[in-house]
Amino acid sequence: MRQFTTGDLNKQVGDVTDVASREPVILTKHRKPRFVLMSYEHYERMRAGGDPRRAYRVSEMPEEHTELFATEIDRLARGEGYDDER
Repeated sequence: MRQFTTGDLNKQVGDVTDVASREPVILTKHRKPRFVLMSYEHYERMRAGGDPRRAYRVSEMPEEHTELFATEIDRLARGEGYDDER
């Protein structure tokens, strides 16, 4: 995630908002993260839970993911690498 200072935002609002239209941007003040600037669409996806990406601890991983994970680990253990895509 790119970082800009609050001073950068004042001086280069066009550049900062251009980056923020593509990905969230951290705004720092006195070298500490203070704000995150992002597109409205990104905000709405986050708010609505529309971003399907999620990290899980193994203990809380959904069963369907556990099965996929185990299948791929077994495949790699048999020596089948990434070049052996089905």
